[in-house]
Formats: sequence, structure tokens, C-alpha cells
Amino acid sequence: MAYEFKLPDLGEGLTEGEVARWLVEEGQDVAEDEPLVEIATDKTTVEIPSPAGGKVSRILVAEGEVVPVGTVLVVIGGDGAAPEPQDEDQPRAEPAPRSAESPGGEKVRATPLVRKVAGELGVDLASVTGTGPQGRISEQDVRNAAGGAEPAAGATRIQLRGVKRQMFEHLTRSHREIPAVTWVEECDFSEVELKALVPLVLQAVTESLREFPELNALVEDGELVLLDRYDIGVAVQTDQGLVVPVVHGCDRLSLEELDVEVRRLADAAHAGTLKPEELRGGTFTVTSAGKAAGLFVTPLVNHPEVAILGVHRIEERAVVRAGEVVVRRMGNISITFDHRVVDGKRAAEFGLAVIGRLED
Repeated sequence: MAYEFKLPDLGEGLTEGEVARWLVEEGQDVAEDEPLVEIATDKTTVEIPSPAGGKVSRILVAEGEVVPVGTVLVVIGGDGAAPEPQDEDQPRAEPAPRSAESPGGEKVRATPLVRKVAGELGVDLASVTGTGPQGRISEQDVRNAAGGAEPAAGATRIQLRGVKRQMFEHLTRSHREIPAVTWVEECDFSEVELKALVPLVLQAVTESLREFPELNALVEDGELVLLDRYDIGVAVQTDQGLVVPVVHGCDRLSLEELDVEVRRLADAAHAGTLKPEELRGGTFTVTSAGKAAGLFVTPLVNHPEVAILGVHRIEERAVVRAGEVVVRRMGNISITFDHRVVDGKRAAEFGLAVIGRLED
């Protein structure tokens, strides 16, 4: 009897995933709960165990392919025949579910983002030769076709895969769709213990969000959904790319508990062992790049959230206090917000509330 394994729903709002790496081969015996495949989402790469034991009779989706949730990825047991969809809504199981056929009958492989770029530039994908894995068409391939440009001599192409590709597409959508505005102000960190900076910021943000509920919200189907939970994402830069694990229930955790949880999630992010539930359900995001933070940058809103707070480089500066020039440990705080649903005045007041709590 054959078992058809479909791409599961791995998180809120995720409609597709990329097969980052197969951990088995066709013809190999796999046991139930043995590692089967790594799936990359716009949050992280997740290792999925086999739901059944048996021989891997057919792998239907190649590494690097992006497919919608519900697509059959692999057949375990049976004769390996490709399954037929049971109804019109079920994705058809093919090696490249998002492919179209060129006049020669060959599959055209491209991500939704690449197809969108091709549509905007008026490029027929069937006429483009893909340079990626399994002949996959990249955005650069499309742009070369549109401009008739040949690849530069000696150039090296690096295919965006896994978390890096998902981050590329997610942030591209955020940049195009969200009219974001960034507010920035100085903060005096002289009384702040920098070793506990992130948990202190989370505490200050949580308390301030209670006063400004429209920033602790999501945009869904044209509506602003105000939330009564405080699950704050913390941006972590890893070797695989930027991931945003979520500290759930920040309003219920002490400063010490926040510190422990932030460190645990950061360690898991660097090790690539974050669980899907540790990447879901964020209501707001905080980003702090430490020494690499720069004097000031403009973080992008993590859609469907409506705002993100950035902590920038902290250093000793000369400032005026009570008419005298003194040296204080200063840094910038920024609030980038979706101006469709948050007014500039409210965003500024929220930022000042956070700064007031950090300075107190």
C-alpha cells in the first residue's frame, strides 16, 4: 500500500514551501519518524520526519522547487506511480508543480517571484534558458532576456536557496506593498545594563504596547486586527540568513525569564534547530544588530505585523545636560510602521514611551 506524503501547513499564513534537501533517496527504506526532508519557509528550514515506514518509491518534487501546501512530495511504498488529485482543489503531484511547458515540451521552472518579474518585463518564460538547479529560471535570467544582456565574463552566480531565498521574496513583498515610514530619536542608555539590553527592550516594548494597542496588531484581509497577546519577534542574523524567533507571552515573563528565553532562541536559531511553533504568531518585532547596528538604519516591517523597533549603535557621545557638555552612552531608537494603519503621531508617542522606560 502506498502512502502519499503532502507538504504540511508549517505556520500561520504560509501557503508554500521550498524543498531544501531530501534526506532519503528513491529505493531507500525509511522508518517511521526517521528524517525525511528539509523544507524551507520564509521563517526557517524545518526537518520533517517520515509519517510512515517503507521503501521510498518515488520523489515527486526536486530540491529547490517551491510548491503549495498540500502538494504530494513523495510516495512511500507501492509502485511509485504519481498520484492523481482527488478533487480540483488538491495540487497535482508533479516534479515541478509550478512549471509550464515550453513549445518543445520541456518544463519551465520558476518561483512565483520570478514569474511576476517576467510578467512585469514582458518576458515569455518558455523562451528563457534557466541557469539554476534542474534548469530553474532565476530573476537574473529573466532580466538578461529582457535586456538582451549576456552574463558578465568571470561572474559567479549564487542561487538563492532556503532561508535566503525566502527572506528575499518576503522582504521584496513587504517593501513593495507596505508604505512604511521610519521615526527615529536618541535614547540615553547610560543606566541600561547592555548585557541585558534585548530583554530590557522587550520589557519596555511590551509595557508600551499596552498603551498603544494599534501597534500590537496584524493586517489581515484589509482589516487591522488588534491583539491582546504580546508575542514579540527578535531578529537574529545567522549564517543561513535572518530569522525571527518569537518570544511568546512577554507580558507574563520576568526580566530574568526574558533573558533566558532570548538566549535560548538565539542559540537555536544559530544551530538551525528552531521549531515551527517558535517562529509563529509574532505580534511585533524588535531588531538589534549590536556592534554592526550602525548609527541608523531603516528596518523593514515584518508583514502582516504593522511595526518594528530598531536599536542602533550605542556609544559614548558628548551631549548637553543642564547647560553643560557631558559624556553619556547614547544610541538611536527607530520605529518603522505601516502608515496605512498607524498614524505618525501615535508611532512617535509609542517610541518616546519606550525610550522613557529605558532611560528610567
